[in-house]
Amino acid sequence: MEETRKSAEEFLDLIKKSRRGKFKVYIGMSAGVGKTYRMLQESHALLRNGIDIKIGYIETHNRAETHALLDGLPIIPRRKLFYKGKELEELDVQAVINLRPEVVVVDELAHTNIEGSKNTKRWQDVLEILDTGINVISAVNIQHIESLNEEVKKITGVEVKERIPDNVISQADEVVNIDLTADELITRLKEGKIYDPAKVETALKNFFQSEHILQLRELALKEVASHVEHKVESEVTKEHVLKHERFLACISSNEKTAKTVIRKTARLANYYHSKWYVLYVQTPAENVSRIALDKQRHLINNFKLATELGAEIIKVENKNVSRAIMEQCGDRKITTVCIGKPHLSLWKIILATDKFNVLLNRLSRENIDLVILS
Repeated sequence: MEETRKSAEEFLDLIKKSRRGKFKVYIGMSAGVGKTYRMLQESHALLRNGIDIKIGYIETHNRAETHALLDGLPIIPRRKLFYKGKELEELDVQAVINLRPEVVVVDELAHTNIEGSKNTKRWQDVLEILDTGINVISAVNIQHIESLNEEVKKITGVEVKERIPDNVISQADEVVNIDLTADELITRLKEGKIYDPAKVETALKNFFQSEHILQLRELALKEVASHVEHKVESEVTKEHVLKHERFLACISSNEKTAKTVIRKTARLANYYHSKWYVLYVQTPAENVSRIALDKQRHLINNFKLATELGAEIIKVENKNVSRAIMEQCGDRKITTVCIGKPHLSLWKIILATDKFNVLLNRLSRENIDLVILS
């Protein structure tokens, strides 16, 4: 009976996927690389070929060359809302669905919608449109991808507030990198093609430093390469049996770098396009009645982050952490266990309750990799 139910659910998923619209995402290393320009160029090409394409939302940032490309393209009027005494505009999702174009262009994928909108984020609007069978072309900068947040902060010193879950990108049928060299991007900035002249000097001293751009460029190239590799594996290499990776991130309540462990495991899982889990083993010492409130909040926040990044949360009670890890590895068919550096409390628990080499030996016997995340 259970097998029949699973089979039916899998078939239903296939039907839904076949009805779903195609999703194309342009990725860039920063503002000004030409994502919007490229989307508008593609829109004209599709229109010339008889495709019913409409502009759902585009942000030209008053760049003359980009704005000129809007001429001749059918535009869906934006939805007007009043917020804090000002009239603002948003993507009109319902109008897009009602008009049912073959393709709709929706810029600024990481945008946060105005309070009172149906969806909190624009990427949620896009997924809703895709579910109706409409194809979507969109764009996002690499720094808006959730699992790269800490890495981008280290590179630029700026914490990006507007972010999208990694699984939004993984759902894309096509991901295209819009690439420029650091020198080309800086030249565009100095020529006033990205920001107003008054903002150029500040930008050059902060985000638009050559070393920052190079590192962001590398992140963008890696992201697109990962997506292309997945397409090759799933669509080209049919004769090879591929190893299905499954990752298990192990955290504890007082693990200060749990967010790093979660984010890095998310990146690994995203690279392999594989399922992943976050495991929290509640020992007797971490009983709800004993654990401090701040640690409980820390744990809840980490669960929330992991869920947003696409993980399945596993919470078990066991006085033997090593045994709990191995049980989950067997039940979930885990291929890689991800854990924090040895100074973390989780390791102290493992060492205190079970010989670490016992865990290593068991992982080795089961052919399970252990990744120690810094």
